[in-house]
Amino acid sequence: MNGDRVKVGIVGLDDMLGGGLIHGSICSIIGTYGTGKTTFALEFAWDGLKKGETVIYISLEEREDRLLRYMQMKGWEVTPFLNKSLYVIKLDPTDFNIANNRIKNELPRLIDEVKASRVVIDPISLFEDLFNTNSERRQEMFRFIEGLRDKNCTIMMTSETDRNNVFSSRHALIEYLSDTVILLRYLRPSGSDLSAVHLALEVVKMRMSSHSREIKPYDLLQDQVMVYSEANVF
Repeated sequence: MNGDRVKVGIVGLDDMLGGGLIHGSICSIIGTYGTGKTTFALEFAWDGLKKGETVIYISLEEREDRLLRYMQMKGWEVTPFLNKSLYVIKLDPTDFNIANNRIKNELPRLIDEVKASRVVIDPISLFEDLFNTNSERRQEMFRFIEGLRDKNCTIMMTSETDRNNVFSSRHALIEYLSDTVILLRYLRPSGSDLSAVHLALEVVKMRMSSHSREIKPYDLLQDQVMVYSEANVF
């Protein structure tokens, strides 16, 4: 941590965030497939582990072994942290009762028990899918998020975009409940050049802090994410 800031650990992004996330805040990474949402979340987790922090990673999509292998492919030696300062929990989103109970009831207790300072939920959109109606989803998500605010930890959630709107999460809800929203998307240059596709990032909102409002290019490299905060998209 840097004062009341928590570094994401991604070159360029922390600059756009005014030095990092606000400690104790909730950040959402929203993007379509292939934009690197899980990669951003893993970078956030790894940055905490390197600094001696305790991290809980809730996965509703990837299996634990695949996540760990992906981290190892990036050159990160995570084995010494497992079940000591890194807790990876895979939930089956198709089993409503188990997934709902573990996220709403067991996660807050685990945060207290292991004194986690960083928590990742990847993707929160699959948890949102568990509820049948929009009113039930809003009510349950509000209660869940408000409960997490009582914990002394910084939270990062990922969400898929809406199929028909690349600027909105799947249920157009989590961005209103989060303190910081980072949007990832593809940009194609105008004109006749159809060969180049760029990845672009935008800090859509950040409560309690000034932040960059510019759209910046980024790359998903083998060993890191690079956000080019000093560059223009095209």
